[in-house]
Amino acid sequence: MNSILTAAASLVLICFVSACEKDATPAPSGSASTTAQSAPAPAPEFKVPADPKNIVNIAIGSKDHTTLVAALKAADYVDAVSNPGPITVFAPTNAAFDKLPKGTVEGLLKADKVDDLKTVLKYHVVPSTYDAKSLKDGMTLGMVNGKKTTVHVKDGKITINDANIIASIPASNGVVHVIDAVLLPPSDK
Repeated sequence: MNSILTAAASLVLICFVSACEKDATPAPSGSASTTAQSAPAPAPEFKVPADPKNIVNIAIGSKDHTTLVAALKAADYVDAVSNPGPITVFAPTNAAFDKLPKGTVEGLLKADKVDDLKTVLKYHVVPSTYDAKSLKDGMTLGMVNGKKTTVHVKDGKITINDANIIASIPASNGVVHVIDAVLLPPSDK
């Protein structure tokens, strides 16, 4: 099951990187007989929310979240995160994605892995607003993908699972907690 989680995390990273390359020429679609790997899924078009304080616009405006924005685009999950809320998003930085094992991202970028990417992204969203003051030690949060996370507070530092919250930004549709690690959903064992 760890390999599935690693693969899911890798897909997130690959999708982020590929979606950030706006000027890249897409690979031609042809018969699948010439390559052993399936082509990356093209990032769907999306509408940027008009509200500059929306969670999506906050992420788009951050140079540290280009990978996350690319993943949201690749998974066609932008509209869900830009909804009126309230939602809480735990937003991994680009450096957080860089910590993932090498090679796993490439596997998850395949077109048939979009559902895995969505599962990972949904494990970063809570369908309610929790600012930093409302996150208490030992608190369990139900994530949008149906799994749970645990909050820990020690000496004023807040973590979600093993990711440190390094900043919190209020948004018009909820709150963004910037984190230093990618949250990987637990297996279905």
